[in-house]
Amino acid sequence: MAKKTRNIARLRRHKRVRGKVNGSQARPRLNVYRSLDSIYAQVIDDGAGHTLASASSIDTELRAQMKGKNKTEQARVVGEAVAKRAAAKGVKQVVLDRGGFRYAGRVKALADGARSEGLEF
Repeated sequence: MAKKTRNIARLRRHKRVRGKVNGSQARPRLNVYRSLDSIYAQVIDDGAGHTLASASSIDTELRAQMKGKNKTEQARVVGEAVAKRAAAKGVKQVVLDRGGFRYAGRVKALADGARSEGLEF
């Protein structure tokens, strides 16, 4: 029997969540991925298969704001940035896809940052 790892368990949770969460043109999906040192967010229209807006902690435009901040504070800045970029495209409501990660820590900080900039979910 193969050894189960944390990432395999996360991928199983992600697959289960993606069966229920789907982005449409009216309400696209806010996808969150966090690695050990970075966090990424995309607003995706699954019907058309297009990414409408994205932001990450390694984004060149946000790099200056990341200096001296811990990972949770960086996630909040990324959430605010993705919300601003989505609003510029006319997106006000999204569905949160946390990617199999627990809704705590950096994922929650990103969501709070996006909500503070007017994104509804």
